[in-house]
Amino acid sequence: MKISKREVGDVTVLELKGKVMIGSGDVQLRDAIDETVNNGAAKILVDLGGVSKMDSSGLGELVSAHNTVTEKGGRIALANLPSKLYDVLGATRIISVIDVFDDVDEGVASFRR
Repeated sequence: MKISKREVGDVTVLELKGKVMIGSGDVQLRDAIDETVNNGAAKILVDLGGVSKMDSSGLGELVSAHNTVTEKGGRIALANLPSKLYDVLGATRIISVIDVFDDVDEGVASFRR
């Protein structure tokens, strides 16, 4: 998996591409979130539009990311969920805990409200 990071104002956007699965992306996601938070970011938007596959380990890392960010006083949101991933996040009720947006622009705007 590849993760690219960019700043849109005071929001850090992490763009994921590839698989977020045990042994293939889960640790990368955790490390990217930890590094971002430790560098002082409080508003993080994870763009999942390029994610081709996610297993339970990847889902666990999203929950862990939410906990890590909120414990530090920040907020995390998700954008561009592929339909299959949206269905899984709905079934597991993760979308009731983490805000989900249709695209990056909408997600970034949500931090300004």
